[in-house]
Amino acid sequence: MNTPTPLIKITDRIYAKLETYQPTGSVKDRMIQYIVEDAVSKGKIIPGETQIFEATSGNTGIALAAAAARLGCRCLIMMPRNMSLERRAMIKAFGAEIIFVEDNDFKEAIVIRDELIKKFNGWSPYQFENPLNVECHYLKTAPEIHSQVKELGLDWDCFLHGSGTGGTMMGMKKYIDENIPEIKCVLTQPAEDNASHGIQGINDGANFLLNPDLMDEFIFVKTDDAIDRMKRFAKEKGLLVGISSGANILAAEKYVEMHEPEGVVVTILCDRGERYLK
Repeated sequence: MNTPTPLIKITDRIYAKLETYQPTGSVKDRMIQYIVEDAVSKGKIIPGETQIFEATSGNTGIALAAAAARLGCRCLIMMPRNMSLERRAMIKAFGAEIIFVEDNDFKEAIVIRDELIKKFNGWSPYQFENPLNVECHYLKTAPEIHSQVKELGLDWDCFLHGSGTGGTMMGMKKYIDENIPEIKCVLTQPAEDNASHGIQGINDGANFLLNPDLMDEFIFVKTDDAIDRMKRFAKEKGLLVGISSGANILAAEKYVEMHEPEGVVVTILCDRGERYLK
């Protein structure tokens, strides 16, 4: 079942999908719910029996750990050790186990995931390569946003978002190209390189499902600026969101300043800020 979330006004020219309303508080609940339900329906996951594995920067791991708990399945998460302590704690709270790899080493996390799946005949959502990740956002997230924009009577100029697996952006891009091709798709990018940036959940070492050649524009944001914007947003709006949300807000503000669009920019507030307090 899809969990609808509000589309909120940040400024006259910027609106955002508030994914903190998802069950575990992030946009990754959408993809995990979609893929897990598909796997259960096809007998790929046997409740109470199948062992579940995934590599993640955190939010997918949290959503997957919660799903595994509901199914009574063992869950093992592979993640870089420099991801936030709060996200680690949330994964463990749902009963999952964590195997750590070196800082930002998602390739090694994926290698370990695949080895364990083979060893234990387990299952994974394969978030970094699974086309169902894209399909979820094409069939669910994009139509939901489009409907909300129309209900609010807004002129939509641009969809702007960062990319972790690329699933959200590619699902949105496919829907936009088929239904409202005049809308631009703009990618939020860390200003620092993959090894040194701290915007968790964006640019996780590779493009994965994302085709950057299909993006209309890239807007680069420094980690410290994203963190500062996250903190200011909490004080200005009373909403505690994560670092990637701060990056998206800042990138949207830069886009508006550069282009002065007649319509609105829509972005995503990806997760709750409680998981980045330390």
